[in-house]
Amino acid sequence: QVQVVESGGGLLQPGGSLRLSCAASGIRFRLGSMMWWRQTPGKQRELVASITSSGNSNYSEDVKGRATISRDNAKNTIYLQMNSLKSEDTAIYYCKVIEFRGVGMNEYWGQGTQVTVSS
Repeated sequence: QVQVVESGGGLLQPGGSLRLSCAASGIRFRLGSMMWWRQTPGKQRELVASITSSGNSNYSEDVKGRATISRDNAKNTIYLQMNSLKSEDTAIYYCKVIEFRGVGMNEYWGQGTQVTVSS
C-alpha cells in the first residue's frame, strides 16, 4: 500500500522561509514525477512545483524564483524550500506522486500540510 506523507509547514512570518518534505513509501514500481500542489478555501488546487525522477523541475509563476524543489530518489522523498513568503502562500500544501506500473500509472496524494503565513 502506497503512502504519501508530508511534513513541515505551520505558522510562518511574511518574508520568512519554509521547508516541506514529502516521503512516499510502499512504492513497488517505478516512481515518476513528484509534485507539490496547494489549495486555499474556495479555490481549485494549483500546481506549485514538480520534479521528475531525473531531476528536471518546473515551477508555477507564483513561486518561480522563490521556490526550490529537490528530490532524493534513494528515499523516495521530495522537498520544497520557499523563501520570501507572502500571505498569499497560505494554503494547504499537498504532495502527489506518480507510480508507473507495467501498464498505466497510479497517482497518490498525501493528506496535506497547512502553511499559514501571517504576522
